[in-house]
Amino acid sequence: MTMASGSSTPNKKRRRSAPRFDWHGLGADARAAVPDASLALVVTGLIFWWLWTRIDNGTSPSIEIMPPFDDTSEYWWYWLCQAFGWSALLWAYVTLLFGLLRSGARPPWRWLTAARVEKLHRTTSLTTIGLMFLHMATFFAAELQTNFENQPMGELVRETLVKVFVPGGYTTGTGRIAILLGLIAFYLAIVLGLAFYVRQATGPRMWRALHRFIIVVYVLSVWHTLLYGTNVWFEGSFRTLVWALQMPLAGLLLLRLLAPARPRERLRLRGPRRESRPLPLTARLAGRLAVLATIVGLAAVIISGADGGRSGHGHSIGPWPEQWVIWTGLLVLTLVLVAVVHRLRPAHQTLGRGGNPENDDLATDQPQPTG
Repeated sequence: MTMASGSSTPNKKRRRSAPRFDWHGLGADARAAVPDASLALVVTGLIFWWLWTRIDNGTSPSIEIMPPFDDTSEYWWYWLCQAFGWSALLWAYVTLLFGLLRSGARPPWRWLTAARVEKLHRTTSLTTIGLMFLHMATFFAAELQTNFENQPMGELVRETLVKVFVPGGYTTGTGRIAILLGLIAFYLAIVLGLAFYVRQATGPRMWRALHRFIIVVYVLSVWHTLLYGTNVWFEGSFRTLVWALQMPLAGLLLLRLLAPARPRERLRLRGPRRESRPLPLTARLAGRLAVLATIVGLAAVIISGADGGRSGHGHSIGPWPEQWVIWTGLLVLTLVLVAVVHRLRPAHQTLGRGGNPENDDLATDQPQPTG
């Protein structure tokens, strides 16, 4: 007993002296993300060229919805903004794919080790956040470019900052829904995505529990792009393809929930259950049923082609839901996050092997020796 107590004291001191935010780790991942971010900029440039070409040759249905934007040389900031938005959605897809591969059963391929997948997940996550910010920054520039003749520059900058960067600040047209969804996704991406770098302060269990809510960011991003994006005139095969690409992610998420890598996360309807499981049985079962319902919904959208977004000539069912519904949903999500933090706060976590909360991840559902 004396040896165990003595060995735990240095561990506690090391945990107390560890920085609350891992700036060194963030810097290392940011440097490792340079090749990935460079590729993302190249892809953004190709998308920008594609959008520009479609506007110039008159084949883009965007002109039917927004006739004044047919002059690409005048409104190029707007089309650059759209290019960053599409590349951000693409990188969000890729980083979510890496995250699901990392958190589930290990892939059978030798070249795709767990460490490599985790590194790719972290670097693509940082690139995604950067692309989302550039999407917002170029939209800010596009708003300035469009309205600079209507009011003094100082007043225009202040109003545009509110419209572009403050949730709920954009109050006209479909933008009052689209931009609100996009901003919530961006700020949640920062909080939930960078939670990895405070895991020394929160403990690994809390970090993992919070980080799993990153799926909400992706859902909001798809919603922002496909249902209320101002240039989503892709009714037809392209739009259906984008929806169809969501099926592999939903299927991988369901597989991840049905066959988790950690034994303590498995859904067991019978047999002994431990009180130290991260979520109660009903919550874990509800999560699996929700993903299954999402897959059914995606299949219905793909088959019917009706998703509630824009159709031919820009007609749609109108912006829905109202902003108060979105704010209510955000409040519910915030309360859930607060409940997770309260449940998994380090001071009240069940100790794992050796009396160390950070080893709790290694524990299995088998009874441990007590002697």
